[in-house]
Amino acid sequence: MIPLFAYRDNTCDPRKCTVKKLARKELITIVPSLRNVPKNTLLLDPTAERALSPSDRNAPSITALDCSWEMLDTDAIRAWKRRRALPFLVAANPVNFGRPFRLTSVEALAAALVILGERSQAERILGQFGWGMRFLEVNAEPLEAYAAAADSTEVVAIQALYLDE
Repeated sequence: MIPLFAYRDNTCDPRKCTVKKLARKELITIVPSLRNVPKNTLLLDPTAERALSPSDRNAPSITALDCSWEMLDTDAIRAWKRRRALPFLVAANPVNFGRPFRLTSVEALAAALVILGERSQAERILGQFGWGMRFLEVNAEPLEAYAAAADSTEVVAIQALYLDE
């Protein structure tokens, strides 16, 4: 099981916050500032130049940025060594259902876990939400392809096939 972390800045609705719900269930650790994020974590960052791939399987932990991008210190994020962007996936959450790249933090973490070969952990965190398992159904084909890729370059090539459709 890969330890999960989230940097959360309290800008989202606490009643809808997927990270807070996971923290209440002790499935994730919320860190109060970027300084508290483990230094060697794999940081999920949509602005990263490198895509997450199975070659990142040795990550000691995964951290999601559950915050407003307008308020995020992007210079501090860019200094991170292990930043990875998720490839094309479609949201299954009730707010953004069917919209590409509009994932909740739990969807992002679950996608990362599936790509890294930790599907049962992904199912465990998604199972906390009535709509959670739908995310795996909606994205079954691309997640399977990304999880079978050799590296980031191959993930990007697979993503291009979905973006061209």
